[in-house]
Amino acid sequence: MRVAVIGAGVVGALVVRELARYEAEVLLFEQEADVGWGVTKANSGIVHAGFHDRPGTACARFCVSGNALFDEVCRDLDVPFRRTGAYVLALSAADRAVLDRLRAQGEENGVPGLEVLPGGEVLAREPNVNPAVVAALWAPTVGITEPWALALAAVENAAAGGLAVHLGEEVTGIRVDGGRVRAVQTARGSYPVDAVVNAAGLYADQVAAMAGVPEPRIVPRRGEYVLLDKAAGDLVRAVLFPTPSEKSKGILVLPTIDGGILLGPTAADLPEDAKEATDTSGDGLRAAVEGARRLVPKVDCGLAVKAFAGLRPESPPQDFVVGTTAVRGFYQAAAMRSPGLTAAPAVARWLVHEVIAGDLTLVRKASFDPVRRGPPRVADLASEEWEARVREDPRYGRIVCFCNLVTEGEIVDAIRRGARSLDGVKFRTRAGFGRCQGGFCTDRILAILARELGTEPEEVPLRDPRSWLVAGKIRP
Repeated sequence: MRVAVIGAGVVGALVVRELARYEAEVLLFEQEADVGWGVTKANSGIVHAGFHDRPGTACARFCVSGNALFDEVCRDLDVPFRRTGAYVLALSAADRAVLDRLRAQGEENGVPGLEVLPGGEVLAREPNVNPAVVAALWAPTVGITEPWALALAAVENAAAGGLAVHLGEEVTGIRVDGGRVRAVQTARGSYPVDAVVNAAGLYADQVAAMAGVPEPRIVPRRGEYVLLDKAAGDLVRAVLFPTPSEKSKGILVLPTIDGGILLGPTAADLPEDAKEATDTSGDGLRAAVEGARRLVPKVDCGLAVKAFAGLRPESPPQDFVVGTTAVRGFYQAAAMRSPGLTAAPAVARWLVHEVIAGDLTLVRKASFDPVRRGPPRVADLASEEWEARVREDPRYGRIVCFCNLVTEGEIVDAIRRGARSLDGVKFRTRAGFGRCQGGFCTDRILAILARELGTEPEEVPLRDPRSWLVAGKIRP
């Protein structure tokens, strides 16, 4: 049995990990040069509770069940995850009424621990929130993580179980004969398969169309963010939401898993063909900051280290499209709008174990090991542990990224795990993610990549073979 998964975002990555538990040949196709570089790369990194979602929807069902799986999944894959809890802040009497609706909706969805707290208690817990706060909905199960780290870890784990990874290989066609899937086609060839899982994120509509499946329709929604330096890290402890609009959950203030503060996202619906429009704008970034200051007036933009935008796949029904289709062997994990990250572990388990395994009569593989050891991070080690590692390998004593305390040993480890570009190292180690945004470490990382890959620095790309930083030598 041969199964192809299209899309190496967090959803596709967790799907291939679940498939790796079975006696099947699994292929993962991703048009980007690395794992998690589509929708997964630029979002809020929030593991939602499930009170925002309409009862009865797939979003609500898989958000609540996915949230409950995060402790286990992140422990097994050695991925950072922290339950910070979240507040939905009511700043007026009209906002206060919304909290009761959200609490009732959450309880109907099965969200545990929801409470409406008075404004005074909210200020005692989070002293920097707007003093006008009259009440807040408290959701203790909300957490934060690194979405791309989860995707990378899941693919690594599945690859150890036999997964074949095809990065930088765009699927250009799906052959369907007699009403069932027969092959996946790319520029490099045709791969006979028995089944396809569509986890193609923003491009899930195009992949579905290749198989003759009419849904989903995908509309890219751009969200702009501002990231504050770790010096702002004590501004808030939990995720802060405003009361939501019909369109989105609103502009948030939240801690990041590595100690910064994130502001955003905005929500701008784009034309269906604008699936690469990750540019930022003055208006968008101003809106992100103004929305954040409505919740936390002390937000200091002097501490901003980065502005960026991400795209999320919206669909008119405002719900996930998951499960079987009219084409035998073509399965969907599509239209994974927010809370797609939260829902991903539950969608992957349900789709593989309760739908595909039965449909294809897959047999469990006794040898699969679900535990993956993550990369070493000296920033997380006690001094004696760090010293012991340096004694084993002196490269762990040579700091390359001083902002995030990343050593040469960690960069070499990232390259051995698959990094082939500066961004590949960045997303595996956090080198270049700190205050200087790579200003002081890029040249050293470039040199290490060139040395380890046996190439010239000018041949090392920023992101993929189409992007480069160095044009050539200026002296012998």
